[in-house]
Amino acid sequence: MTATGPRTAPDVVEVVDVVALGESMVTFLPSRPGPLADVPSFERAIGGAESNTACVLAAAGHPARWISAVGQDGFGDHLVRAVGEYGVDVSYVRRDPHRPTGVYFRTAGDRATDAHEVAYYRAGSAASAMTPHTVDLAAARAARVLHLSGITAALSAGCLDLMRELTARRPGRPLVSFDVNHRPGLWRDSAAHGPEVLLELARGADIVFVGEDEAREAWGLRDAAAVREALPEPEILVVKQGGRGATAYGPGGDGTGAAYTGAAVFVPSLDVDVVAAVGAGDAFAAGFLSATLRALPVRDRLRHGHLAAAAALTTSGDLAAPPARDLADRLAALDDPAWGRLRLGPGWTETDTAGAHPDAGHADRAEEEGHTP
Repeated sequence: MTATGPRTAPDVVEVVDVVALGESMVTFLPSRPGPLADVPSFERAIGGAESNTACVLAAAGHPARWISAVGQDGFGDHLVRAVGEYGVDVSYVRRDPHRPTGVYFRTAGDRATDAHEVAYYRAGSAASAMTPHTVDLAAARAARVLHLSGITAALSAGCLDLMRELTARRPGRPLVSFDVNHRPGLWRDSAAHGPEVLLELARGADIVFVGEDEAREAWGLRDAAAVREALPEPEILVVKQGGRGATAYGPGGDGTGAAYTGAAVFVPSLDVDVVAAVGAGDAFAAGFLSATLRALPVRDRLRHGHLAAAAALTTSGDLAAPPARDLADRLAALDDPAWGRLRLGPGWTETDTAGAHPDAGHADRAEEEGHTP
């Protein structure tokens, strides 16, 4: 389906670096801190785990496609236009004349705090009606990487069927990336048991992203090693450990994509002046996948993930432009002590970095350029 209706003739589907499939919604950001009941006005933006990742990857220079469904309404128009403005191919987004585009409102606080509120209006949305029969599966598979998340599986039985179809291990499929994104509230009205479904889908993926906290909540697993023990199937498993950092298991450390060797690589998080802790996980996935597409070593993939997440953490919306590749490569190449000294604040991605250099002798210069007063 195109942005305006069904395709009327067979097309040769262009193979892109990344296809991201899932629901995106119009999000309303508060004009000031406080509970939703006290916020007088909101600013319109867009938000969706998979489309966020596609937008960051496109901004980083990767050909990307977003596949979804939106209503034949003004919010759907805005979503398709806004995602497309990042350079993402939106020609396979289906427009549904009978179902609305989802929207949600959120507060300005950190999602991890009790003060954070989110009000979703997505029940019966166009995206929740996706099935293997309404999505162009050839377009979804025409990529080096197909990126999915557990959110889609929770939207409806049809969406779960679609996720099972796309994570089934078949010859010739693209590399399948799966962000667990455990959202207990989305599974309350589902006949399926969320944690079991998410584990099943993760076992069908090649790259899996999961937070240590959500693995503990969903599966009762105590740490990263326990998650790997429960999930030996993915070639690469990334366990995000909050402010401490992230651990990646397999492949070999040379970045060639060799079979899982059991090696674990840990990279600590950066010191970041957080503006809003929203969208960082999606950005982390984008940074890691970008480095994966470039066949960088696993350590550098994790560092690029942290840098992309830092860009999201230092802006107020769900989406933030990633650092320029030259800047990200220079910072990712710093030695461990210099990496540990980096501190990034709002505006750091726009800093002039002509003098930055990855060796330890220039670590202080890189730190100074990375931090905006």
